[in-house]
Amino acid sequence: MEIPAQMKPLCWGAVGGAAALALIGFNWGGWVTAGTADAMAKQRADAAVVTALAPICVENFRRETDAAAQQAALKKASSWQQGTLVEKAGWATMPGKDTPNTGVARACAEMISKLEL
Repeated sequence: MEIPAQMKPLCWGAVGGAAALALIGFNWGGWVTAGTADAMAKQRADAAVVTALAPICVENFRRETDAAAQQAALKKASSWQQGTLVEKAGWATMPGKDTPNTGVARACAEMISKLEL
């Protein structure tokens, strides 16, 4: 089967248009692959969990009898160590869990350092 000469530019135009559509759609149109969409959803879910649980961590801290002294110790620590200190104190370990949430611990440390006791 032979393609008529008038059809060749039409076919090449369709191929070029499809390529341009895909290029524009993925770069500027907001299209994403399923893997990228899953990664974005996981990041948003993790951020929502941290936002919801960090205030509980702060309340766990407030219940401590020596909260002011522990806040002073937390403020003296470097910013990258503060989350670890919150994890070790157990404030970022939520009820029903055996291990602390690292993201919650970091957010909690930031919130604790801003508290006025």
